[in-house]
Amino acid sequence: MDDAKQGDAIRGTAIGTAPVPLSVLDLVTVGSGRTATDALRTSVDIARLAESRGFHRHWVAEHHSMPGVASSSPAVILAHLAAHTERIRLGSGGVMLPNHAPLVIAEQFGTLEALAPGRVDLGLGRAPGTDGATAAALRRTDRLNEGADDFPQQLAELTRFLDDDFPDGHAYARIHAVPGPVQGPSARPPVWLLGSSGFSARLAGVLGLPFAFAHHFSAQNTIPALDLYRDSFRPSGILDAPYAVIGVSALACDDEKEARRQVLTGALSMVRLRTGRPGLIPTPEEAAAYEFSSMEQEFVDSWLSNVIHGTPDAVRTGLDDLQKRTGADELMITANAHGGGERLRSYELIADAYELPGGVVHS
Repeated sequence: MDDAKQGDAIRGTAIGTAPVPLSVLDLVTVGSGRTATDALRTSVDIARLAESRGFHRHWVAEHHSMPGVASSSPAVILAHLAAHTERIRLGSGGVMLPNHAPLVIAEQFGTLEALAPGRVDLGLGRAPGTDGATAAALRRTDRLNEGADDFPQQLAELTRFLDDDFPDGHAYARIHAVPGPVQGPSARPPVWLLGSSGFSARLAGVLGLPFAFAHHFSAQNTIPALDLYRDSFRPSGILDAPYAVIGVSALACDDEKEARRQVLTGALSMVRLRTGRPGLIPTPEEAAAYEFSSMEQEFVDSWLSNVIHGTPDAVRTGLDDLQKRTGADELMITANAHGGGERLRSYELIADAYELPGGVVHS
């Protein structure tokens, strides 16, 4: 894919009454009493719904050793989603680069690009996506800071493999990532940098790459990081201007009280994760019955203040306000609830609220 086409693949188009393109961030959550198979089937259902309603892309995040998610292997999940969709962009939100050899990622996403030409995004993060012990098991080393510190070098190596353009004399000059350019003219996935602080924001800006910020779990850093990205941005062959996506936790229900009931399950899940007790996503009944300590309640209140939830009109207003405050070029919505049906319903309601195509006409 030439640079101009990469830029076209990065930028989305607002549809309906949405202020910017809308997309999906899928954590492939596993609820109590459900299985990973259930969660993965829901991911297919969400991808199909998102495609039919005009959402721009569907990304899958990499997490490890977390019972409440089933997204440890984004490339595998994306291949499955590619087989069940036709148009929507699919990508990683993201692959945690220090966990993998750059050549492996280049080959995985070269394969995905061959399976779904022109539809694949490669989003990269520098965090492990898990705790330190699990990261050490993944990387076969206890020197975890080394991987994060080496991120720019790993990124450069990955880009060389994707473009098949190591210079003569380089140790890897005769190594080719396949599928890839060595097999003939081919596209390659646009590379995105992901972050929840300023490091990747600055690096994305300096390199002229698109940037995705994790507002859904680092809301206090959103505007500073986006400002840093825009201030650091240098036009590149890929982008002539900054393009920033933010991940947003949002859940729409027909009733405001039901929305509160549903999002409390995610809050309890985060309390357990932060206190070293990760598990499956609790049921609404379990969350309602749980007695939060004063410290836990303070965390829950803070967490839920950044989860846009309520009726479809309320969620639309919240998303509109957030986009205005941040100037985000795209909103990537993650709907966290115990059940797959509630997540699907939320995306449907949000699509209806923004008059996206494919909705049911009510007389």
